[in-house]
Amino acid sequence: MSESPGQHIPVLLSTSSVYPEPTTAAFEVAANLGYDGVEVMVWTDGASQDPRTLSRLADHYGMPVRAVHAPCLLITQRVWSSDPWERLRRAVVMAEELGAGTVVVHPPFIWQRDYARSFRAGLDALARQHPDIRVAVENMFPVRMARREFVPYSPHWDPTTIGYPHYTLDSSHCAASRTDALAMAQRMGGSIGHIHLGDGNGDGRDEHLVPGRGSQPCGEVLSYVAESGFTGNVSVEVNTRKAGSRARREADLAESLAFARRHLTAAPAPTP
Repeated sequence: MSESPGQHIPVLLSTSSVYPEPTTAAFEVAANLGYDGVEVMVWTDGASQDPRTLSRLADHYGMPVRAVHAPCLLITQRVWSSDPWERLRRAVVMAEELGAGTVVVHPPFIWQRDYARSFRAGLDALARQHPDIRVAVENMFPVRMARREFVPYSPHWDPTTIGYPHYTLDSSHCAASRTDALAMAQRMGGSIGHIHLGDGNGDGRDEHLVPGRGSQPCGEVLSYVAESGFTGNVSVEVNTRKAGSRARREADLAESLAFARRHLTAAPAPTP
């Protein structure tokens, strides 16, 4: 966070926010609503895996791809490769090809023992090989089943317990882990490289609500990073699966964009 407060912070639309519509729809919606660009969630949709298709969509809609989310969900464990390092490497290469400066990655799953053991060293190697891309490790959350808590990530769902050069702060995941997002942002400090904006009610579920509809201090987080000279992007990552129509989905995403811009511009401008 080296630039002065008061700068324009881009607000992106995550392609996951239009699901079950396809990746292509996210570019259209982002353009319709006036977002600054797109974050591509790489998943089973073929368009999300193909940099040439994504480049054409970005050019057609005037919506640059500014961030790439590596395929590290349970349903994307065989996208591109069964090797997690190869999936992450390809995400970094695709980000370079598209001119995106950030790749989002989750901490390793506990069953990915070799990947987990080499995770920090591997991230350092990627940083040396691709110095223009910041790989930002995302905060996750424990899973609660039958009144028991299970942590599926190694060594922890909270990346600040280990320490990485760059973080992705996900406010919905903070709610799912019953953690305060502003406190998480303060722990991450100047290493916040990217933000996933969504809300939740702190009942242990990953809800990805429209910001302002849950209990997380989403506005305070945005004001905090804006005042700190944040140089990354804010990506709206909300769940619109039950919207029922494109109009309802766009209304939720327009509300999210307005929320983000309102709080990002609330920080006072620097004194001359």
